[in-house]
Amino acid sequence: MFRTKEKKVGKYKVYKDHRGEWRWTFYAVNGEVIAVSSEGYRDERNCQHSITLMKTSGDATVVVEE
Repeated sequence: MFRTKEKKVGKYKVYKDHRGEWRWTFYAVNGEVIAVSSEGYRDERNCQHSITLMKTSGDATVVVEE
Protein backbone atom coordinates (compact mmCIF):
# COMPACT_ATOMS: atom_id res chain seq x y z
CA MET A 1 0.00 0.00 0.00
CA PHE A 2 1.33 3.41 -0.98
CA ARG A 3 0.87 6.47 1.17
CA THR A 4 0.47 9.76 -0.61
CA LYS A 5 1.81 12.85 1.03
CA GLU A 6 -1.08 15.07 1.98
CA LYS A 7 -0.72 18.62 0.70
CA LYS A 8 -1.09 21.06 3.56
CA VAL A 9 -2.98 24.19 2.67
CA GLY A 10 -4.32 27.23 4.44
CA LYS A 11 -8.00 27.74 5.07
CA TYR A 12 -10.61 30.48 4.99
CA LYS A 13 -13.02 31.01 7.88
CA VAL A 14 -16.28 32.74 6.90
CA TYR A 15 -18.29 34.33 9.70
CA LYS A 16 -20.74 37.09 10.61
CA ASP A 17 -19.33 40.05 12.51
CA HIS A 18 -21.01 42.03 15.31
CA ARG A 19 -22.83 44.15 12.70
CA GLY A 20 -24.30 41.08 11.00
CA GLU A 21 -22.03 41.38 7.95
CA TRP A 22 -20.17 38.46 6.40
CA ARG A 23 -16.36 38.48 6.58
CA TRP A 24 -13.51 36.06 6.05
CA THR A 25 -10.12 35.36 7.61
CA PHE A 26 -7.39 33.37 5.86
CA TYR A 27 -5.19 31.15 8.04
CA ALA A 28 -1.83 29.60 7.18
CA VAL A 29 -1.22 25.90 7.80
CA ASN A 30 0.33 26.78 11.18
CA GLY A 31 -2.83 28.67 12.23
CA GLU A 32 -1.41 32.17 11.84
CA VAL A 33 -3.69 34.81 10.31
CA ILE A 34 -2.42 35.80 6.87
CA ALA A 35 -5.26 38.01 5.59
CA VAL A 36 -8.67 39.36 6.58
CA SER A 37 -11.45 40.81 4.48
CA SER A 38 -11.21 44.58 4.30
CA GLU A 39 -14.97 45.00 4.30
CA GLY A 40 -18.13 43.28 5.48
CA TYR A 41 -20.67 41.87 3.04
CA ARG A 42 -24.45 41.90 3.48
CA ASP A 43 -24.76 38.71 1.46
CA GLU A 44 -22.71 35.56 2.10
CA ARG A 45 -22.45 34.95 -1.67
CA ASN A 46 -20.54 38.22 -2.08
CA CYS A 47 -18.19 37.21 0.71
CA GLN A 48 -17.59 33.84 -0.98
CA HIS A 49 -17.00 35.66 -4.28
CA SER A 50 -14.27 37.80 -2.70
CA ILE A 51 -12.57 34.59 -1.52
CA THR A 52 -12.73 33.25 -5.08
CA LEU A 53 -11.11 36.47 -6.32
CA MET A 54 -8.32 36.08 -3.74
CA LYS A 55 -7.70 32.48 -4.77
CA THR A 56 -7.61 33.20 -8.51
CA SER A 57 -5.59 36.43 -8.39
CA GLY A 58 -2.64 35.02 -6.46
CA ASP A 59 -0.44 34.55 -9.52
CA ALA A 60 -1.30 38.00 -10.86
CA THR A 61 -0.07 39.98 -7.87
CA VAL A 62 3.12 41.99 -7.54
CA VAL A 63 5.15 43.09 -4.54
CA VAL A 64 5.57 46.86 -4.20
CA GLU A 65 8.29 48.21 -1.92
CA GLU A 66 7.84 51.63 -0.39
